Amino acid sequence: MSVIKLSKGGNGKFICPTCGKELNFIEGGAVSIVNGKVDMSSTLPKHTCEDCGVYYQELLGSGYYDSFALPPEMRKPKRHVLPTGDLKPTKLKREADGKCTCPRCGERMDFIEGQPVRIVNGKPDMENVKEHFHCPYCDSIFRRIASTDYFQWSET
Repeated sequence: MSVIKLSKGGNGKFICPTCGKELNFIEGGAVSIVNGKVDMSSTLPKHTCEDCGVYYQELLGSGYYDSFALPPEMRKPKRHVLPTGDLKPTKLKREADGKCTCPRCGERMDFIEGQPVRIVNGKPDMENVKEHFHCPYCDSIFRRIASTDYFQWSET
């Protein structure tokens, strides 16, 4: 059992410590019977993350939360993610919202503009120097091939 203190985002909702997305709030319900025993935990409110498959419940009004696995019926269905070996160079183009469809999982990828070199722990960090696409769902990065419109999956 590991208890954590959840942090709140800009709009006052709690943020998932694993994936960084907003947690959904579910009011506490009625007392339920599980395996012939009274289950009082169902009366407590929950903060759920369908992407990670967990929910958080506050411990005795302390501000600290314990995490539990979501029941399968409450989890978000997982999408099929292609293996990286099956990915070919792909022509990617930003749409009006600055995003495009990920060739690996089908979700919407963010376009990351090129930034100046940063010094991290005394070493130059070259990761975000060139523009690229990043998919928050499958955590894939697609970098431009030379000066073409084609992008290739990248490890970092």
